[in-house]
Amino acid sequence: MTPDEILAQHGPRESMEYDVVVVGGGPAGLSTAIRLKQLAAEKAQDVSVVVLEKGSEPGAHVLSGAVMDPRALTELIPDWKERGAPLDQPVTDDAYVFLGETSGFRVPNMFLPPFARNHGNFVVSLGAVTRWLAAQAEALGVEIFPGFAAAEVLYGDDGCVKGVATGNLGLGRDGVPGANFQLGMELLGKYTVFAEGARGHLGRQLIARYGLDQGRDPQSFGIGVKELWEIDPGRHQPGFVMHTAGWPLKSDTYGGAFLYHLPERKLAVGFVTGLGYRNPYLDPFEEFQRWKTHPSIRYYFENENGEITAKRLAYGARAINASGIDALPKTIFPGGALVGCDAGYLNVGRIKGSHAAIKTGMLAAQAAYDAIAAGRQHDELGAYPEAFGKSWLHTELNKDRNFKNWFKYGLTTATLMNGFEQFVLRGHIPWTLHRDKPDHACLRPAAECQPIAYPKPDGKLTFDRLSSVFISNTHHEENQPVHLTLKDASVPVRVNLAEYAGPEARYCPAGVYEFVPDTARGGDAQRLQINAQNCVHCKTCDIKDPTQNIVWVAPEGGGGPNYAGM
Repeated sequence: MTPDEILAQHGPRESMEYDVVVVGGGPAGLSTAIRLKQLAAEKAQDVSVVVLEKGSEPGAHVLSGAVMDPRALTELIPDWKERGAPLDQPVTDDAYVFLGETSGFRVPNMFLPPFARNHGNFVVSLGAVTRWLAAQAEALGVEIFPGFAAAEVLYGDDGCVKGVATGNLGLGRDGVPGANFQLGMELLGKYTVFAEGARGHLGRQLIARYGLDQGRDPQSFGIGVKELWEIDPGRHQPGFVMHTAGWPLKSDTYGGAFLYHLPERKLAVGFVTGLGYRNPYLDPFEEFQRWKTHPSIRYYFENENGEITAKRLAYGARAINASGIDALPKTIFPGGALVGCDAGYLNVGRIKGSHAAIKTGMLAAQAAYDAIAAGRQHDELGAYPEAFGKSWLHTELNKDRNFKNWFKYGLTTATLMNGFEQFVLRGHIPWTLHRDKPDHACLRPAAECQPIAYPKPDGKLTFDRLSSVFISNTHHEENQPVHLTLKDASVPVRVNLAEYAGPEARYCPAGVYEFVPDTARGGDAQRLQINAQNCVHCKTCDIKDPTQNIVWVAPEGGGGPNYAGM
Protein backbone atom coordinates (compact mmCIF):
# COMPACT_ATOMS: atom_id res chain seq x y z
CA MET A 1 0.00 0.00 0.00
CA THR A 2 1.14 3.55 -0.69
CA PRO A 3 1.41 6.06 2.19
CA ASP A 4 -1.60 7.93 0.80
CA GLU A 5 -3.67 4.73 0.68
CA ILE A 6 -2.71 3.90 4.28
CA LEU A 7 -3.66 7.39 5.41
CA ALA A 8 -6.97 7.23 3.56
CA GLN A 9 -7.82 3.90 5.18
CA HIS A 10 -6.54 4.51 8.72
CA GLY A 11 -6.47 8.29 9.03
CA PRO A 12 -6.70 10.98 9.99
CA ARG A 13 -3.51 11.15 12.02
CA GLU A 14 -3.52 12.59 15.50
CA SER A 15 -1.68 15.89 15.79
CA MET A 16 0.09 17.88 18.47
CA GLU A 17 0.90 21.58 18.23
CA TYR A 18 4.04 23.30 19.47
CA ASP A 19 5.70 26.63 18.99
CA VAL A 20 8.83 24.95 17.59
CA VAL A 21 9.33 21.41 16.33
CA VAL A 22 12.97 20.26 16.19
CA VAL A 23 13.84 17.26 14.02
CA GLY A 24 16.96 15.55 15.35
CA GLY A 25 18.22 15.12 18.89
CA GLY A 26 21.93 15.69 18.29
CA PRO A 27 24.00 18.70 19.42
CA ALA A 28 22.38 21.08 16.89
CA GLY A 29 18.79 20.14 17.66
CA LEU A 30 19.22 20.02 21.43
CA SER A 31 21.06 23.36 21.44
CA THR A 32 18.21 24.90 19.46
CA ALA A 33 15.72 23.62 22.02
CA ILE A 34 17.80 24.68 25.03
CA ARG A 35 18.32 28.19 23.71
CA LEU A 36 14.61 28.63 22.98
CA LYS A 37 13.76 27.69 26.55
CA GLN A 38 16.48 29.95 27.95
CA LEU A 39 15.20 32.94 25.97
CA ALA A 40 11.64 32.29 27.10
CA ALA A 41 12.73 32.00 30.74
CA GLU A 42 14.55 35.34 30.52
CA LYS A 43 11.23 36.97 29.61
CA ALA A 44 9.17 34.85 32.01
CA GLN A 45 7.30 33.46 29.02
CA ASP A 46 6.63 29.97 27.77
CA VAL A 47 7.65 28.54 24.41
CA SER A 48 6.65 24.95 23.75
CA VAL A 49 9.39 22.90 22.11
CA VAL A 50 9.52 19.25 21.06
CA VAL A 51 12.56 17.31 19.80
CA LEU A 52 12.11 14.20 17.66
CA GLU A 53 14.98 11.70 17.77
CA LYS A 54 14.93 8.63 15.52
CA GLY A 55 17.42 6.75 17.72
CA SER A 56 16.35 4.72 20.70
CA GLU A 57 17.71 7.48 22.95
CA PRO A 58 19.55 10.77 22.45
CA GLY A 59 23.10 9.96 21.40
CA ALA A 60 22.31 6.46 20.10
CA HIS A 61 23.02 7.50 16.50
CA VAL A 62 25.68 10.14 17.24
CA LEU A 63 29.12 9.27 15.91
CA SER A 64 32.14 11.54 15.80
CA GLY A 65 35.88 11.46 16.56
CA ALA A 66 35.76 13.67 18.55
CA VAL A 67 37.88 16.62 19.56
CA MET A 68 35.49 19.32 20.73
CA ASP A 69 36.00 23.07 20.75
CA PRO A 70 33.99 24.24 23.81
CA ARG A 71 33.48 27.82 22.59
CA ALA A 72 29.85 27.47 21.54
CA LEU A 73 28.98 25.26 24.51
CA THR A 74 30.35 27.94 26.82
CA GLU A 75 28.06 30.49 25.16
CA LEU A 76 25.07 28.16 25.53
CA ILE A 77 25.73 26.89 29.06
CA PRO A 78 28.52 28.95 30.69
CA ASP A 79 28.67 26.72 33.78
CA TRP A 80 28.84 23.45 31.84
CA LYS A 81 31.81 22.26 33.87
CA GLU A 82 29.98 22.69 37.17
CA ARG A 83 26.96 20.91 35.69
CA GLY A 84 29.05 17.84 34.94
CA ALA A 85 29.35 18.04 31.17
CA PRO A 86 31.45 15.06 30.00
CA LEU A 87 34.37 17.15 28.75
CA ASP A 88 36.90 15.52 31.04
CA GLN A 89 40.00 15.06 28.90
CA PRO A 90 41.77 18.19 27.63
CA VAL A 91 44.05 17.80 24.63
CA THR A 92 47.63 17.47 25.88
CA ASP A 93 49.53 17.14 22.60
CA ASP A 94 48.94 17.37 18.85
CA ALA A 95 50.64 15.30 16.18
CA TYR A 96 50.21 15.55 12.42
CA VAL A 97 51.93 12.66 10.66
CA PHE A 98 52.44 12.02 6.94
CA LEU A 99 52.59 8.29 6.28
CA GLY A 100 54.43 6.36 3.61
CA GLU A 101 53.87 2.63 3.27
CA THR A 102 56.25 1.92 6.17
CA SER A 103 57.49 5.40 7.09
CA GLY A 104 56.05 8.28 9.06
CA PHE A 105 57.03 11.96 9.30
CA ARG A 106 55.64 14.06 12.15
CA VAL A 107 55.33 17.74 11.37
CA PRO A 108 57.02 19.82 14.10
CA ASN A 109 54.29 21.44 16.17
CA MET A 110 55.72 24.90 15.53
CA PHE A 111 54.79 24.49 11.86
CA LEU A 112 51.18 23.44 12.44
CA PRO A 113 48.69 25.98 11.03
CA PRO A 114 46.13 27.44 13.45
CA PHE A 115 43.31 25.15 12.35
CA ALA A 116 45.45 22.11 13.22
CA ARG A 117 46.09 23.14 16.81
CA ASN A 118 43.87 21.84 19.58
CA HIS A 119 45.04 23.68 22.68
CA GLY A 120 41.97 24.34 24.83
CA ASN A 121 39.91 21.61 23.19
CA PHE A 122 38.71 18.31 24.66
CA VAL A 123 38.74 14.68 23.56
CA VAL A 124 35.15 13.52 24.09
CA SER A 125 32.54 10.94 23.35
CA LEU A 126 30.07 13.08 21.43
CA GLY A 127 27.35 10.56 22.23
CA ALA A 128 27.94 11.20 25.94
CA VAL A 129 27.88 14.97 25.36
CA THR A 130 24.59 14.57 23.50
CA ARG A 131 23.00 12.60 26.34
CA TRP A 132 24.11 15.32 28.75
CA LEU A 133 22.63 18.03 26.53
CA ALA A 134 19.37 16.08 26.42
CA ALA A 135 19.24 16.10 30.22
CA GLN A 136 19.79 19.87 30.25
CA ALA A 137 17.00 20.32 27.69
CA GLU A 138 14.53 18.20 29.63
CA ALA A 139 15.31 20.10 32.83
CA LEU A 140 14.19 23.25 31.00
CA GLY A 141 10.91 21.67 29.93
CA VAL A 142 11.78 20.50 26.41
CA GLU A 143 9.80 17.43 25.36
CA ILE A 144 12.05 14.81 23.77
CA PHE A 145 10.52 11.91 21.86
CA PRO A 146 13.21 9.24 21.27
CA GLY A 147 12.38 6.39 18.94
CA PHE A 148 10.23 8.61 16.71
CA ALA A 149 11.56 9.13 13.20
CA ALA A 150 10.30 12.15 11.28
CA ALA A 151 9.34 10.58 7.97
CA GLU A 152 7.46 13.34 6.14
CA VAL A 153 7.52 17.12 5.88
CA LEU A 154 4.05 18.66 6.15
CA TYR A 155 3.26 21.70 4.01
CA GLY A 156 0.54 24.30 4.23
CA ASP A 157 -1.64 25.34 1.33
CA ASP A 158 0.65 28.33 0.79
CA GLY A 159 3.72 26.09 0.46
CA CYS A 160 5.18 26.77 3.89
CA VAL A 161 6.46 24.06 6.21
CA LYS A 162 3.95 23.56 9.00
CA GLY A 163 5.56 20.57 10.73
CA VAL A 164 6.42 16.91 10.24
CA ALA A 165 4.78 13.52 10.53
CA THR A 166 6.39 10.55 12.22
CA GLY A 167 6.59 7.24 10.42
CA ASN A 168 3.96 4.56 10.66
CA LEU A 169 4.74 1.61 12.94
CA GLY A 170 3.85 -2.03 12.41
CA LEU A 171 4.01 -2.20 8.61
CA GLY A 172 4.96 -5.54 7.09
CA ARG A 173 7.77 -5.98 4.57
CA ASP A 174 5.17 -5.55 1.83
CA GLY A 175 4.07 -2.19 3.24
CA VAL A 176 0.71 -3.52 4.44
CA PRO A 177 -0.37 -2.66 8.00
CA GLY A 178 -0.05 -5.63 10.37
CA ALA A 179 -1.73 -6.55 13.63
CA ASN A 180 0.35 -4.05 15.62
CA PHE A 181 -0.03 -1.19 13.15
CA GLN A 182 0.09 2.32 14.53
CA LEU A 183 -0.43 5.37 12.36
CA GLY A 184 2.18 8.10 12.55
CA MET A 185 1.52 11.37 14.31
CA GLU A 186 1.64 14.95 13.05
CA LEU A 187 3.71 17.45 15.01
CA LEU A 188 2.83 20.97 13.97
CA GLY A 189 4.86 24.04 14.76
CA LYS A 190 4.99 27.73 14.06
CA TYR A 191 8.52 26.93 12.96
CA THR A 192 10.27 23.62 12.29
CA VAL A 193 14.04 23.32 12.68
CA PHE A 194 15.79 20.45 10.91
CA ALA A 195 18.90 19.12 12.65
CA GLU A 196 19.26 15.61 11.21
CA GLY A 197 23.03 15.59 10.69
CA ALA A 198 24.90 15.18 7.41
CA ARG A 199 22.67 14.32 4.43
CA GLY A 200 19.48 14.50 6.44
CA HIS A 201 16.80 12.78 4.41
CA LEU A 202 14.22 15.52 5.04
CA GLY A 203 16.81 18.26 4.72
CA ARG A 204 17.70 16.89 1.31
CA GLN A 205 14.05 17.10 0.26
CA LEU A 206 13.74 20.67 1.50
CA ILE A 207 16.87 21.77 -0.35
CA ALA A 208 15.45 20.33 -3.57
CA ARG A 209 11.88 21.65 -3.09
CA TYR A 210 12.92 25.23 -2.37
CA GLY A 211 16.05 25.30 -4.56
CA LEU A 212 18.15 26.22 -1.53
CA ASP A 213 21.40 25.16 -3.23
CA GLN A 214 21.01 27.24 -6.36
CA GLY A 215 24.20 29.15 -7.11
CA ARG A 216 26.17 27.22 -4.50
CA ASP A 217 28.99 24.70 -4.88
CA PRO A 218 27.79 21.07 -4.79
CA GLN A 219 27.90 19.55 -1.33
CA SER A 220 30.85 17.24 -0.65
CA PHE A 221 31.06 14.47 1.94
CA GLY A 222 33.39 11.93 3.46
CA ILE A 223 32.66 8.56 5.03
CA GLY A 224 34.10 8.24 8.51
CA VAL A 225 34.66 4.75 9.92
CA LYS A 226 35.47 4.56 13.63
CA GLU A 227 36.41 2.04 16.28
CA LEU A 228 36.77 2.36 20.04
CA TRP A 229 39.50 0.30 21.72
CA GLU A 230 40.88 -0.40 25.16
CA ILE A 231 44.68 -0.44 24.94
CA ASP A 232 47.72 -1.41 26.97
CA PRO A 233 48.50 1.13 29.74
CA GLY A 234 52.04 1.45 28.45
CA ARG A 235 50.81 2.75 25.09
CA HIS A 236 48.12 5.04 26.45
CA GLN A 237 48.71 8.82 26.52
CA PRO A 238 45.56 10.58 27.80
CA GLY A 239 44.80 13.68 25.73
CA PHE A 240 47.20 12.84 22.89
CA VAL A 241 45.66 13.62 19.50
CA MET A 242 47.16 12.31 16.25
CA HIS A 243 46.02 12.94 12.68
CA THR A 244 47.55 11.26 9.66
CA ALA A 245 47.52 11.82 5.91
CA GLY A 246 48.95 9.83 3.04
CA TRP A 247 49.14 6.04 3.04
CA PRO A 248 47.15 3.94 2.38
CA LEU A 249 45.31 6.42 0.14
CA LYS A 250 46.92 7.62 -3.05
CA SER A 251 47.77 11.30 -3.33
CA ASP A 252 44.82 12.01 -5.64
CA THR A 253 42.28 10.72 -3.09
CA TYR A 254 41.21 13.00 -0.26
CA GLY A 255 41.20 11.48 3.19
CA GLY A 256 43.00 10.97 6.46
CA ALA A 257 42.81 9.32 9.84
CA PHE A 258 42.70 10.13 13.53
CA LEU A 259 43.82 8.55 16.77
CA TYR A 260 42.50 10.12 19.98
CA HIS A 261 43.44 9.05 23.52
CA LEU A 262 40.44 9.24 25.86
CA PRO A 263 40.58 8.59 29.62
CA GLU A 264 40.59 5.09 31.11
CA ARG A 265 42.83 3.48 28.46
CA LYS A 266 40.28 4.17 25.72
CA LEU A 267 41.50 4.89 22.21
CA ALA A 268 39.26 6.23 19.43
CA VAL A 269 40.59 5.53 15.95
CA GLY A 270 38.98 6.38 12.67
CA PHE A 271 39.50 6.87 8.97
CA VAL A 272 37.80 9.41 6.70
CA THR A 273 37.65 8.86 2.95
CA GLY A 274 36.40 11.70 0.77
CA LEU A 275 33.41 10.48 -1.24
CA GLY A 276 34.68 12.28 -4.31
CA TYR A 277 37.07 9.38 -4.95
CA ARG A 278 37.27 8.13 -8.52
CA ASN A 279 38.27 4.45 -8.43
CA PRO A 280 35.12 2.32 -7.93
CA TYR A 281 37.29 -0.49 -6.53
CA LEU A 282 38.26 1.64 -3.52
CA ASP A 283 36.79 0.36 -0.26
CA PRO A 284 36.77 2.90 2.62
CA PHE A 285 36.22 0.19 5.26
CA GLU A 286 39.18 -1.82 4.00
CA GLU A 287 41.38 1.27 3.74
CA PHE A 288 40.72 1.84 7.43
CA GLN A 289 41.62 -1.74 8.32
CA ARG A 290 44.81 -1.50 6.26
CA TRP A 291 45.76 1.82 7.90
CA LYS A 292 45.83 0.15 11.33
CA THR A 293 48.63 -2.14 10.15
CA HIS A 294 51.09 0.72 9.57
CA PRO A 295 53.98 0.49 12.08
CA SER A 296 53.26 3.99 13.41
CA ILE A 297 49.64 3.03 14.12
CA ARG A 298 49.97 -0.65 15.03
CA TYR A 299 52.29 0.41 17.87
CA TYR A 300 49.32 1.62 19.93
CA PHE A 301 47.58 -1.76 19.80
CA GLU A 302 50.59 -3.81 20.87
CA ASN A 303 52.41 -4.54 24.07
CA GLU A 304 56.18 -4.33 24.49
CA ASN A 305 56.57 -7.76 22.88
CA GLY A 306 54.76 -6.73 19.71
CA GLU A 307 51.64 -8.76 20.51
CA ILE A 308 48.17 -7.32 19.85
CA THR A 309 46.78 -6.93 23.35
CA ALA A 310 44.26 -4.16 22.73
CA LYS A 311 40.55 -5.01 22.75
CA ARG A 312 38.07 -3.59 20.25
CA LEU A 313 34.95 -2.32 22.04
CA ALA A 314 32.74 -0.61 19.47
CA TYR A 315 32.38 0.19 15.77
CA GLY A 316 30.42 2.69 13.72
CA ALA A 317 30.34 4.73 10.54
CA ARG A 318 28.82 8.04 9.46
CA ALA A 319 28.96 10.38 6.49
CA ILE A 320 30.38 13.80 7.35
CA ASN A 321 30.22 17.15 5.60
CA ALA A 322 33.38 18.18 3.82
CA SER A 323 32.20 21.07 1.67
CA GLY A 324 33.02 24.39 3.27
CA ILE A 325 31.15 27.64 3.43
CA ASP A 326 30.74 28.02 -0.33
CA ALA A 327 28.55 24.90 -0.47
CA LEU A 328 26.22 26.00 2.31
CA PRO A 329 22.67 26.13 0.96
CA LYS A 330 20.26 28.86 1.87
CA THR A 331 19.38 27.78 5.39
CA ILE A 332 15.86 29.18 5.68
CA PHE A 333 12.55 28.61 3.93
CA PRO A 334 8.94 29.47 4.78
CA GLY A 335 8.29 27.92 8.16
CA GLY A 336 11.70 26.59 9.08
CA ALA A 337 15.45 26.36 9.00
CA LEU A 338 18.40 23.99 8.61
CA VAL A 339 21.03 23.88 11.36
CA GLY A 340 24.28 22.03 12.03
CA CYS A 341 25.39 19.34 9.62
CA ASP A 342 21.95 19.21 7.98
CA ALA A 343 23.11 22.41 6.30
CA GLY A 344 26.82 21.51 6.16
CA TYR A 345 28.44 23.79 8.74
CA LEU A 346 31.29 21.43 9.67
CA ASN A 347 34.77 22.95 9.39
CA VAL A 348 36.62 20.25 7.47
CA GLY A 349 40.01 21.92 8.00
CA ARG A 350 39.63 21.72 11.77
CA ILE A 351 37.82 18.35 11.54
CA LYS A 352 35.20 19.79 13.89
CA GLY A 353 31.47 20.28 13.63
CA SER A 354 29.96 20.05 17.10
CA HIS A 355 30.80 23.67 17.95
CA ALA A 356 29.23 24.78 14.66
CA ALA A 357 26.15 22.66 15.34
CA ILE A 358 25.66 24.24 18.77
CA LYS A 359 26.26 27.76 17.50
CA THR A 360 23.90 27.53 14.52
CA GLY A 361 21.24 25.97 16.75
CA MET A 362 21.54 28.97 19.05
CA LEU A 363 21.30 31.44 16.17
CA ALA A 364 18.24 29.75 14.71
CA ALA A 365 16.63 29.62 18.15
CA GLN A 366 17.08 33.36 18.64
CA ALA A 367 15.48 34.09 15.27
CA ALA A 368 12.57 31.73 15.94
CA TYR A 369 11.97 33.08 19.43
CA ASP A 370 11.94 36.70 18.24
CA ALA A 371 9.50 35.81 15.46
CA ILE A 372 7.14 33.99 17.82
CA ALA A 373 7.32 36.83 20.35
CA ALA A 374 6.35 39.22 17.54
CA GLY A 375 3.32 37.07 16.67
CA ARG A 376 4.73 35.68 13.43
CA GLN A 377 4.68 32.11 12.14
CA HIS A 378 5.51 30.08 9.04
CA ASP A 379 7.55 32.86 7.40
CA GLU A 380 11.28 32.96 6.67
CA LEU A 381 13.58 33.51 9.64
CA GLY A 382 15.83 36.01 7.89
CA ALA A 383 17.49 37.01 11.15
CA TYR A 384 19.16 33.57 11.35
CA PRO A 385 21.44 33.81 8.28
CA GLU A 386 22.01 37.49 9.02
CA ALA A 387 23.27 36.63 12.50
CA PHE A 388 25.44 33.83 11.08
CA GLY A 389 27.05 36.30 8.67
CA LYS A 390 28.12 38.46 11.63
CA SER A 391 29.27 35.59 13.85
CA TRP A 392 32.67 34.21 14.75
CA LEU A 393 31.60 30.97 13.07
CA HIS A 394 31.26 32.69 9.71
CA THR A 395 34.72 34.21 10.16
CA GLU A 396 36.15 30.78 11.00
CA LEU A 397 34.55 28.98 8.07
CA ASN A 398 35.40 31.71 5.61
CA LYS A 399 39.06 31.65 6.60
CA ASP A 400 39.25 27.91 5.93
CA ARG A 401 37.01 27.92 2.85
CA ASN A 402 39.62 26.55 0.43
CA PHE A 403 40.94 23.74 2.61
CA LYS A 404 39.15 20.81 0.95
CA ASN A 405 39.23 22.15 -2.61
CA TRP A 406 43.01 22.33 -2.70
CA PHE A 407 43.10 18.54 -2.49
CA LYS A 408 41.87 18.17 -6.05
CA TYR A 409 45.45 19.08 -6.98
CA GLY A 410 46.92 16.31 -4.78
CA LEU A 411 48.15 15.96 -1.21
CA THR A 412 51.44 17.82 -1.69
CA THR A 413 49.89 20.88 -3.36
CA ALA A 414 47.06 20.95 -0.81
CA THR A 415 49.48 20.82 2.11
CA LEU A 416 51.65 23.62 0.73
CA MET A 417 48.78 25.90 -0.26
CA ASN A 418 46.82 25.45 2.97
CA GLY A 419 49.99 26.23 4.87
CA PHE A 420 50.60 29.31 2.72
CA GLU A 421 47.04 30.59 3.19
CA GLN A 422 47.18 30.20 6.96
CA PHE A 423 50.80 31.07 7.77
CA VAL A 424 51.65 33.71 5.18
CA LEU A 425 48.23 35.19 4.40
CA ARG A 426 46.91 34.47 7.93
CA GLY A 427 43.51 33.59 6.55
CA HIS A 428 43.11 36.81 4.53
CA ILE A 429 42.75 34.96 1.24
CA PRO A 430 42.11 36.94 -1.97
CA TRP A 431 40.86 33.92 -3.95
CA THR A 432 38.23 31.24 -3.62
CA LEU A 433 38.42 27.75 -5.08
CA HIS A 434 35.21 26.10 -6.24
CA ARG A 435 34.10 22.59 -7.07
CA ASP A 436 31.75 21.88 -9.95
CA LYS A 437 30.37 18.38 -9.48
CA PRO A 438 28.90 16.29 -6.67
CA ASP A 439 30.58 13.20 -5.23
CA HIS A 440 28.43 10.68 -7.11
CA ALA A 441 29.57 12.14 -10.44
CA CYS A 442 33.26 11.54 -9.72
CA LEU A 443 33.40 7.75 -10.20
CA ARG A 444 35.16 6.52 -13.31
CA PRO A 445 34.11 3.37 -15.19
CA ALA A 446 35.73 0.26 -13.75
CA ALA A 447 37.41 -0.47 -17.09
CA GLU A 448 39.52 2.67 -16.61
CA CYS A 449 40.64 1.78 -13.08
CA GLN A 450 42.89 -0.68 -11.32
CA PRO A 451 41.33 -3.20 -8.90
CA ILE A 452 42.66 -2.98 -5.34
CA ALA A 453 43.67 -6.15 -3.46
CA TYR A 454 43.00 -5.86 0.26
CA PRO A 455 44.48 -8.27 2.81
CA LYS A 456 42.22 -10.65 4.71
CA PRO A 457 41.38 -9.62 8.30
CA ASP A 458 43.31 -11.28 11.11
CA GLY A 459 40.55 -10.95 13.71
CA LYS A 460 42.92 -9.25 16.15
CA LEU A 461 43.76 -5.87 14.63
CA THR A 462 41.77 -5.99 11.40
CA PHE A 463 38.22 -7.22 11.00
CA ASP A 464 35.44 -7.93 8.52
CA ARG A 465 32.24 -5.95 8.12
CA LEU A 466 29.80 -8.32 9.78
CA SER A 467 31.77 -8.71 13.01
CA SER A 468 32.08 -4.93 13.05
CA VAL A 469 28.36 -4.29 12.58
CA PHE A 470 27.68 -6.75 15.40
CA ILE A 471 29.44 -4.52 17.93
CA SER A 472 27.61 -1.43 16.67
CA ASN A 473 24.50 -2.88 18.38
CA THR A 474 22.50 -2.29 15.20
CA HIS A 475 18.94 -3.56 15.15
CA HIS A 476 15.96 -3.11 12.86
CA GLU A 477 12.58 -4.80 13.05
CA GLU A 478 13.06 -7.66 10.58
CA ASN A 479 9.65 -7.47 8.90
CA GLN A 480 9.47 -3.73 8.28
CA PRO A 481 9.67 -2.29 4.75
CA VAL A 482 13.21 -1.92 3.41
CA HIS A 483 14.30 1.67 4.05
CA LEU A 484 16.97 1.61 1.35
CA THR A 485 14.81 2.14 -1.69
CA LEU A 486 15.56 1.93 -5.39
CA LYS A 487 14.02 4.23 -7.98
CA ASP A 488 14.62 1.54 -10.62
CA ALA A 489 15.38 -2.02 -9.48
CA SER A 490 17.19 -2.84 -12.73
CA VAL A 491 19.84 -0.12 -12.38
CA PRO A 492 22.17 -1.82 -9.82
CA VAL A 493 22.94 -4.72 -12.18
CA ARG A 494 22.33 -3.06 -15.54
CA VAL A 495 24.42 0.06 -14.82
CA ASN A 496 26.29 -0.02 -11.51
CA LEU A 497 27.59 -3.59 -11.81
CA ALA A 498 28.17 -3.48 -15.55
CA GLU A 499 29.93 -0.10 -15.69
CA TYR A 500 31.31 0.47 -12.18
CA ALA A 501 31.86 -3.10 -10.89
CA GLY A 502 29.15 -2.70 -8.26
CA PRO A 503 30.63 -0.01 -6.00
CA GLU A 504 27.78 -0.20 -3.48
CA ALA A 505 29.23 -3.50 -2.26
CA ARG A 506 32.39 -1.59 -1.29
CA TYR A 507 31.42 1.93 -0.23
CA CYS A 508 28.90 0.65 2.31
CA PRO A 509 30.71 0.10 5.63
CA ALA A 510 28.04 -2.28 6.96
CA GLY A 511 27.64 -5.00 4.32
CA VAL A 512 24.16 -3.83 3.35
CA TYR A 513 24.67 -4.32 -0.39
CA GLU A 514 25.71 -7.62 -1.95
CA PHE A 515 25.68 -8.86 -5.53
CA VAL A 516 24.64 -12.51 -5.43
CA PRO A 517 23.74 -15.11 -8.08
CA ASP A 518 20.28 -14.59 -9.54
CA THR A 519 18.98 -18.17 -9.45
CA ALA A 520 15.75 -17.16 -11.16
CA ARG A 521 17.64 -16.11 -14.28
CA GLY A 522 20.42 -18.71 -14.08
CA GLY A 523 23.84 -18.66 -15.70
CA ASP A 524 26.13 -15.86 -14.54
CA ALA A 525 23.26 -13.49 -13.81
CA GLN A 526 23.55 -11.40 -10.65
CA ARG A 527 21.09 -9.48 -8.51
CA LEU A 528 21.51 -6.89 -5.78
CA GLN A 529 20.63 -8.13 -2.29
CA ILE A 530 19.89 -5.41 0.27
CA ASN A 531 20.59 -6.45 3.87
CA ALA A 532 18.76 -3.49 5.36
CA GLN A 533 19.00 -4.90 8.89
CA ASN A 534 22.76 -4.13 8.83
CA CYS A 535 22.33 -0.42 8.06
CA VAL A 536 24.13 1.93 10.48
CA HIS A 537 22.42 4.99 8.95
CA CYS A 538 25.67 6.43 7.58
CA LYS A 539 23.95 7.75 4.38
CA THR A 540 26.94 6.88 2.17
CA CYS A 541 24.79 5.04 -0.37
CA ASP A 542 22.45 8.01 -0.70
CA ILE A 543 25.48 10.19 -1.47
CA LYS A 544 27.85 8.03 -3.57
CA ASP A 545 25.52 5.90 -5.72
CA PRO A 546 26.71 6.94 -9.22
CA THR A 547 23.19 6.84 -10.68
CA GLN A 548 21.50 8.37 -7.60
CA ASN A 549 19.13 5.44 -7.76
CA ILE A 550 19.32 4.64 -4.03
CA VAL A 551 17.17 6.78 -1.78
CA TRP A 552 17.53 6.44 2.01
CA VAL A 553 14.23 6.86 3.84
CA ALA A 554 13.51 6.66 7.55
CA PRO A 555 13.00 3.18 8.99
CA GLU A 556 10.83 2.61 12.03
CA GLY A 557 11.83 4.85 14.89
CA GLY A 558 14.34 3.36 17.31
CA GLY A 559 15.99 1.24 14.62
CA GLY A 560 19.63 1.47 13.66
CA PRO A 561 22.80 1.51 15.75
CA ASN A 562 22.97 1.98 19.49
CA TYR A 563 26.42 3.43 19.98
CA ALA A 564 27.98 3.19 23.42
CA GLY A 565 30.95 5.37 24.29
CA MET A 566 31.28 6.64 20.73
